[in-house]
Amino acid sequence: MNSLVEEIKQLKKEKNAVIMAHYYVPDEVQAVADYIGDSFYLSKVATKVKEDTIVFCGVSFMGESAKILNPSKTVLMPDVTADCPMAHMADIETIKRIKAEYEDVAVVCYINSTAELKSYSDVCVTSSNAVTIVKALPNKHIFFIPDQNLAHYVAQQVPEKHFIFNDGYCPIHKDITCKDVIAAKARHPQAQFLVHPECPPDVLNYADMIGSTSEIIDYASKSTQKEFLIGTEAGVLYELKQKNPDKTFYTVTDHQCCIDMKKVTLEKICHVLRTYEGSVQVSDTLRHTANIPLNRMLDLAK
Repeated sequence: MNSLVEEIKQLKKEKNAVIMAHYYVPDEVQAVADYIGDSFYLSKVATKVKEDTIVFCGVSFMGESAKILNPSKTVLMPDVTADCPMAHMADIETIKRIKAEYEDVAVVCYINSTAELKSYSDVCVTSSNAVTIVKALPNKHIFFIPDQNLAHYVAQQVPEKHFIFNDGYCPIHKDITCKDVIAAKARHPQAQFLVHPECPPDVLNYADMIGSTSEIIDYASKSTQKEFLIGTEAGVLYELKQKNPDKTFYTVTDHQCCIDMKKVTLEKICHVLRTYEGSVQVSDTLRHTANIPLNRMLDLAK
């Protein structure tokens, strides 16, 4: 393990590379990253790093977004098969139909989506900025893709807009049920429940706090509370414990694990830095069209 970490450090220097990691990848991968964050934070950082090569430790849509925002940089994915099921859970024909049906509609695309879906959208959002951006849009009608649960949460916060819901979801968050939450609260009665808005709406009703991954970390770090029940992917516990060694964190269930995120390993990071395999490619046409909603997100979220 130590020799791998040392080799990664050396390769980063030689290749003028930077490592970005999502909170959901394995602990040891987060430990070697230069930047750890949620999708929005990593999108912003990707536009500012000076290094020539970005090693993106996450799933495919994240690597695509980094490449779209940084066409002149090399973006490497340690495992090109690491994907997000929800990123594909919207249909271009449906987008076209909704646009034809509603004259004043904005297609709001969660950043957890493919570059192709982004290219048919008006603006991208993340779980941390979706409410702000939807409020800022002039459109009355909002077609929110691909995640229905985040869409329902945003719709509650922005009742003045008319939402059209898509049938997508994150399997990890969807699998957290009210029954699970009630049982976990019974096991840990002193713990506050911090939950991601990708969870089903009925689960959110039990929350002490609802927020993105980074907002959950920030809330727990500032709170005087000592015990927390976490309703998102278990990888976030690494950063929570790093920042709060005096606090205790529990998951709701023992299966809050994204298999795709866990495909990223130190061995694979070493391999792509040595070989430059796993380089993300996005066509100029797709990059141009998908870049518009991504940049609009960055502008509206300022």
